[in-house]
Amino acid sequence: MRLAFPLAFAFLILTNLSAIAQHRFLANQQNKLVIIDAEGKPQWQMMLSGSPHDLQLLDNGNILTHQNTEIIEIDPRSSEIVWSLDAKKFATVDRVEVHSVRAIPGDRIMIALSGEGKLLEVDRDGTLHHSITLQRTHPHPHRDTRLVRRLENGNYLVAQEGDGKVCEYDRDGKIVWQYDVPMFGRKARGGHGPEAFGNSVFSALRLPNGNTLIGTGNGHSILEVTPEKEIVWKLQQHDLPGITLAWVTTLEYHPNGNIVFGNCHAGPENPQLIEINRGQEVLWKVHDFKTLGNDVSNSIILDADANVIR
Repeated sequence: MRLAFPLAFAFLILTNLSAIAQHRFLANQQNKLVIIDAEGKPQWQMMLSGSPHDLQLLDNGNILTHQNTEIIEIDPRSSEIVWSLDAKKFATVDRVEVHSVRAIPGDRIMIALSGEGKLLEVDRDGTLHHSITLQRTHPHPHRDTRLVRRLENGNYLVAQEGDGKVCEYDRDGKIVWQYDVPMFGRKARGGHGPEAFGNSVFSALRLPNGNTLIGTGNGHSILEVTPEKEIVWKLQQHDLPGITLAWVTTLEYHPNGNIVFGNCHAGPENPQLIEINRGQEVLWKVHDFKTLGNDVSNSIILDADANVIR
């Protein structure tokens, strides 16, 4: 079902406006995609048949995402799905899920097929060109992966949620680097909100300095770790004044060093999107519980520099 967005009001809280411009952004609220302008007003909305866990803005201005196992390209100007491919065609097991999808060089699409435990590279005709099998300790169709990113060298950086680790795989499926997300001496606690705790990692980015930036999911934190696995920078649950972190989801690393990240399941008292600098000052935040709600798992800053890493 696809709907044009009716005019509505959204409540957007911004701080330090003299330090940084307001942002136009795309985000999801469960199975709803929304574009909100720099003044905090919704510009566009589209309903999907399932809640996506990955979003990508393509060079042509379209949006690549997924609804359930169907990979889709959306033209936001017409709210039409202009291309689709059901990843279930590649499954050999009964239950599979998709939690990450990216357009990659060669006009191919990379798909993380959880349950199957594989990363696939396919063309738009649905021809499989390359695949690797993930090394999973706790295989599960809902938790094998969250976000996966293909690196410039062709390797894959995989957030393996159910195993609580980030793995870099080479093209042959060999793990060449692994980081086990620490529990810092705490016991796991169930749930999705600030009261929960674990190492259900959601995202990882390889930075220009060679370090890896990790969104730890229900670990309520962001970690920067070196290739030698030393934590050289971190943001924890209560480090930002007046803000409590819950499920830390998508990450964006901007050329000026700023980080934009998602704060999902944190409750109406807390913002869903936050931008900080390396001094952990809050430069921008979105606190919109009319349009977005408590389940914003993905976002893209649409006015970002072309060199942003996401």
